[in-house]
Amino acid sequence: MAFVAALCLSSVLVFSISSGADALSLNYYEKTCPDVDSIVTNAVNHAMMKDKTVPAALLRMHFHDCFIRACDASVLLNSKGNNKAEKDGPPNMSLHAFYVIDNAKKEVEASCPGVVSCADILALAARDAVVLSGGPTWDVPKGRKDGRTSRASETTRLPSPSFNIAQLQQSFSQRGLSLDDLVALSGGHTLGFSHCSSFQSRIRNFNATHDIDPSMHPSFAASLRSICPKSNRAKNAGTTMDPSSTTFDNTYFKSILQKRGLFSSDQSLLSTPKTKDLVTKFASSKANFNKAFVSSMIKMSSITGGQEVRKDCRVVN
Repeated sequence: MAFVAALCLSSVLVFSISSGADALSLNYYEKTCPDVDSIVTNAVNHAMMKDKTVPAALLRMHFHDCFIRACDASVLLNSKGNNKAEKDGPPNMSLHAFYVIDNAKKEVEASCPGVVSCADILALAARDAVVLSGGPTWDVPKGRKDGRTSRASETTRLPSPSFNIAQLQQSFSQRGLSLDDLVALSGGHTLGFSHCSSFQSRIRNFNATHDIDPSMHPSFAASLRSICPKSNRAKNAGTTMDPSSTTFDNTYFKSILQKRGLFSSDQSLLSTPKTKDLVTKFASSKANFNKAFVSSMIKMSSITGGQEVRKDCRVVN
C-alpha cells in the first residue's frame, strides 16, 4: 500500500460510508453466490504460491481504489481511447497482480454469473492477502457496485510518501477516516517493496542544512544510499517496506520507533502525541494492531460509489 502521489489539497472530495439503501451486508451473497469467499481465497492463494509479492500488491490495489472514487473497482478499468484510466496514472504505474482479480472474477462468473461485483472481489482479495500473510481475518461486508469512470488525472488524490502528518490527516479525513484509522491503515506498509524514487529525497540533499533527513537513523540512511544510486537510472532499485516484508506483523511500527520508517509519511506518525501513542501501542502489541487494522479496513472498504456489476473487471458493461 505505498502512497505515491501528491494530493490536490484544493479539491473538494465527497466520499460516503455506505448506509441506508446502499448499506453493505455480511450475507449479501448468501443465496445468490454462497461460495464467493472461498473462490476468491483460492485464487489469491494459488497466485501467492507462485509470487510472494501478490499479497502486498492486492492490499495496495484496494487502498488505491478506495481513495480515489470510493471502493468501486475503478482502479481495475483499462484506458480506452482518449481516456487514460487510473491504473495508468503515475502513482499506479507500479501496481500489479491485476490478473489475480481477473482469475477470481472468471471463477466467480462460472459459479454465479452477473452477481458479484469486481469491487467486492477486490475487497475480499485484500482481506485474503492479509490473512495468507499471517495477519488477522475478518468478515467482509459485501454489496459494492462497480464504477463506470476511471481517470488517471484523479490519482493525484492519493497520499504521497513525502506527506507530513497534517497532509495525511487532511487526506484521510476527506474520506471519513480518523487519525486512528490513519495510523492503523499505515500499518499495511508491513507488506511490500518501494522503489528508491519514493524515499530518495530523504537520503541525499534533504535540505540546505542536512544531507540526510535527521528523522532517519544514520545507519539506515547509509544502507539505503548503498542500495539507491545517486541517479535514478536503476529503475528497479529499492528496498522492502520493513525487514519482514512478506509477513503481516507489527514490525513496521517497531521500525518507526527506531527511526527506520522508509517514507517521510511513515516517520511523520511520531510527530503528534496522538499518533505517536498509537505507533507505540501497536509496536508493543500485535494483537492491538490487528484489532485496529481490521476495524479501519472495514471502515475504509465501506466507502461506496459504484453503479453496476461488471461482467469483465477491465471494461464497463
